[in-house]
Amino acid sequence: MRYLWRCYMHQNDNCPIATTLDVIGGKWKVHILCVLMDGKMRTNEIRREIPNITQKVLTQQLRQLEADGIIHRTVYQEVPPKVEYTISEYGKSLMQIMNELFEWGKDHQLKRLHD
Repeated sequence: MRYLWRCYMHQNDNCPIATTLDVIGGKWKVHILCVLMDGKMRTNEIRREIPNITQKVLTQQLRQLEADGIIHRTVYQEVPPKVEYTISEYGKSLMQIMNELFEWGKDHQLKRLHD
């Protein structure tokens, strides 16, 4: 069986796998997406769920995910300002991939335990 991704091996800038990893890669993006699977959350709620992330990094990661269309940011015109984040419809298309990564990771952890 020929894998479609093999034709992109020497074209890193155009490789769909590299693009996907760029979108969900980084230390905290997957954590943020997992937290947002439960629904709308404010920045401080996300931070409570991921206590080791700094405010600066959380803001950067949220901005990157928003720029890639993976999450949606809603700003409410009230005082104090209220901002909520949700996974966009486009972002929901990543859930199958994340489930596959979860299963692979689980299998890999078991394999490492038994090696």
